[in-house]
Amino acid sequence: MSEERTGAQIICEALLREGVDVVFGIPGGAIMPFYHALPEYPELRHILCRHEQGAGHAAEGYARASGRAGVCVATSGPGATNLVTPIADAWMDSTPIVAITGQVSSLALGKDAFQETDITGITVPITKHNYLVNDLSDLPQVFKEAFHIATTGRPGPVLIDVTKDAQQARVVPDWDVKVNLPGYRPTYTGNRRQIREAIQLLQNAEKPLIMAGNGVIWSGGHQELRALAERTGIPVITTLHGKGVFPEDHPLSIGMPGMHGWVHVNRAIQECDVLLNVGGRFDDRVTGKTSTFAPNAQVIHIDIDPSEIGKNIKTKVPIVGDAQIVLQTMVEEMPERTAGDWLAHIRSMQEKHQPRQRYLRRPDTAALMPHDVYDGLNMALQSRGACKVVTDVGQHQMWAAQLIDWMSPRTHITSGGAGTMGFSVPAALGAAVACPNETIWVICGDGGFQMTNQELATIKQEGLHNIKVAIINNGYLGMVRQWQELFENRRYSGTPLTGPDFALLAKAYGLPGIVVETVEQVDEAIKRAWDYDDSVVIDFRVEREANVFPIVPQGQSIADMLTEAPEPVSAS
Repeated sequence: MSEERTGAQIICEALLREGVDVVFGIPGGAIMPFYHALPEYPELRHILCRHEQGAGHAAEGYARASGRAGVCVATSGPGATNLVTPIADAWMDSTPIVAITGQVSSLALGKDAFQETDITGITVPITKHNYLVNDLSDLPQVFKEAFHIATTGRPGPVLIDVTKDAQQARVVPDWDVKVNLPGYRPTYTGNRRQIREAIQLLQNAEKPLIMAGNGVIWSGGHQELRALAERTGIPVITTLHGKGVFPEDHPLSIGMPGMHGWVHVNRAIQECDVLLNVGGRFDDRVTGKTSTFAPNAQVIHIDIDPSEIGKNIKTKVPIVGDAQIVLQTMVEEMPERTAGDWLAHIRSMQEKHQPRQRYLRRPDTAALMPHDVYDGLNMALQSRGACKVVTDVGQHQMWAAQLIDWMSPRTHITSGGAGTMGFSVPAALGAAVACPNETIWVICGDGGFQMTNQELATIKQEGLHNIKVAIINNGYLGMVRQWQELFENRRYSGTPLTGPDFALLAKAYGLPGIVVETVEQVDEAIKRAWDYDDSVVIDFRVEREANVFPIVPQGQSIADMLTEAPEPVSAS
């Protein structure tokens, strides 16, 4: 290790020292020295994506499926700015990625050189930290810090921008580096006095609820969550990003809250007297109008990010710490209690209110309803096992959250905070690389699919056989159309959507394509896709104007849910 190395070689060695085995990227002028060095490091697998946005989402999918940091690489200028969307997505969803970008040479900085963009300035609001490196001697320290920051505390994205001359210069690297970040010291254990105060509140509560979010998954605290629920008999709600952290066939599981949550779940929140939020940030899609959210509840909020506590919802007992560690302490100190009549009351509301959408038929519908597709997918997913599902953004995403039974953490991967259409196909690519022995199902709309479907070429080039794409094809930007139907008197402006024959498009990429138009074809198509030794695209051509219910109108209380479409207002 006393030999000189180029900055590009140091980057490769630094990645290996952090346990990285795959990077997703696209080469270009300012990052070319890195790509020149890359073949010298065969332990680093490079996956050539078709768009930098795809590379960033693939890094996200890899991280979400594996629990490890994902890595993406791009050149300067447009290459770097194409990473902004996945970086923002990772920021909103607490996903650890390290984005490496090339930058113009030091002497050209600030002179509007060809493909120069201030990517560190652009990404300041959407990264945990970022670096501009023009001295290659700093690279070992920077990479050590970057991976530490991305993966500790509340996970998130970090960007490293390296000038071209720093990649080309040579130095003897000093690998004797340690992380010393006085301003960054996440709290993990939680304050014992506050934990005991929370326990006392829960012990005395008559109508307590636990709401589990993404932080429980990242902490690895699903077993502790289950132990606490079973010890106390407290019903458990799981947020969109918490799906799978608590098995949905468990007697204490009651479902998802918020804009498209079940009526009985939202009503339970409005009635509860103590609400324990573990690893969720009280997103507006969960709370609705915050001033009306859980009006009777004393709120306990466990979060590793202190800035989230009290930000949206007034908190009675704040606990800053790692979800798994805090939950384990609560399990150890919490006396056993019984659920009483509270759970039975929630179940009675569920029996009365929970929609049975999957069984509904409108006389004028097409033969295939979205719910028929999800019935088939759910049966297959529960019977086959060893699989993950990556959903895109829109109606299909909410149907998947509602109608699939989520049993295990890291089996449900979606874009939540940013709501990025086009997320699913490249994210599934990353998940498939991370979990080669699992089947990765993509559920996407025809709108989102058309944003990043070029990554099918990457899937084929990389020989990935474990990705199965289910397109819920309704010929609309479906969720926007639904809002136009419900709240804009059916003025469908900019939402009718055409597209190619998706099965033929798949074949053009060298992958099998299947078209499904009737209920009778659903199960056989899913079986064919699952059993086929290659990635597959299924085009499910569903009823065009099916809606997701329940829905909370924007800005309204979660108590005010629509369970069916109102009649349109007359133009007169």
